[in-house]
Amino acid sequence: MTTTEPIDGAALLHEVEAFHRRFNVFPFEAAYVAVALWDAHAHLLDCFDSTPRLAFLSPEPGSGKSRALEIVETLTPSPMVAVNASPAALFRAVSGLEGRPTILFDEIDTVFGPKTAGDNEELRGFLNAGHRRSGVTYRCVAAGDTQSVVAFPSYCAVAVAGLGGLPDTIMTRAVVVKMRRRAPNERVSPYRQRIHEAEGNKLRDRLADWALSVADTVRGSWPTMPDGVTDRPADVWEPLLAVADAAGGDWPDRARQACVELVAAAGEDDKTSIGIRLLTDLRDHVFQGSDRMPTAVILETLNAMDDAPWGDYQGRPLTPRGLSKLLGEYVTATNQPIRPRGIRTAGGTPKGYYADDLADAWLRYCTQPQEAATSATSATPQVSTPKTVAEQLPVADDTRNTHDAAVPG
Repeated sequence: MTTTEPIDGAALLHEVEAFHRRFNVFPFEAAYVAVALWDAHAHLLDCFDSTPRLAFLSPEPGSGKSRALEIVETLTPSPMVAVNASPAALFRAVSGLEGRPTILFDEIDTVFGPKTAGDNEELRGFLNAGHRRSGVTYRCVAAGDTQSVVAFPSYCAVAVAGLGGLPDTIMTRAVVVKMRRRAPNERVSPYRQRIHEAEGNKLRDRLADWALSVADTVRGSWPTMPDGVTDRPADVWEPLLAVADAAGGDWPDRARQACVELVAAAGEDDKTSIGIRLLTDLRDHVFQGSDRMPTAVILETLNAMDDAPWGDYQGRPLTPRGLSKLLGEYVTATNQPIRPRGIRTAGGTPKGYYADDLADAWLRYCTQPQEAATSATSATPQVSTPKTVAEQLPVADDTRNTHDAAVPG
């Protein structure tokens, strides 16, 4: 009677990581950990409620994105390279009889670029739906003269590569690796598909065997999240941490360290959301503890910030109407849209904004300010005094809770 030696999951994941390191230069150590865990998780999809997308993105060509996707292709089950694939082809492939593929989408910027994103909402919907095990894509299917609605399963592992960014709804469901061009001292082995694909496939087959051996354990596990990792980031990282816990060795600790690092980096990237960037800049650079601020002062400060988009927002400096439109997407603590209202100052009663109206949005959407920043909701708010507009500054009055008509200004 022969017995099969148990597979050392930790050692196997180290081999997967080493295989990536031969051909890929990632910008930080946490990326190697996350990508190796993602490769393994693709063999265990039926054990999870969701699957994170893996995104290799860069601002410039020649940054190793496509090569990273090539290595992932050798290590994951049933890879399907989907450049220019239609949504219909993808959801039929995922729900087909030949087994669920791992979809690898190169040049994703040609799909979600500024000139094409509006034409690809169907694909975005498919990628969003397939993040969850329960995700389906509904289509009308003809049978003779009869049309019936059929739900096609969309749940599958997806890795993408491209220039720039992705729609927010995909980015928040993804582990993002910001690629960059290799420095002269960063060297990799040349990748030769005829030789190295077979090496990767051997690792893939061993990953499949290991996944089969730990599937029951992984299916019943609920990994402990690092402090502060909740909601969508927890959905993204739960499968990867479950894989790390099943592998053992140093992987549980490395995975959680990578999780904290990459979630924090994603939080910084949230500032690329124009609304969150505006809220953060208002709190940290405009109000700075003041309880109210005229619109003119706000715009003068924002438009003078060299490292911010406001001085050239949609081709011109941010205007009162543009400010009102952006802030009107958010609400006060009493669930009213944030609007400008009258502020009594030494020079009159211009329109402006109150810190109390913004406080709830600051709490919900902005990361914590640096220790030096004064809370906008301090019990003893102080009014800042930019010397160039001193005559416009707010003065104490008894009208702060009296709302004027909500008009741009």
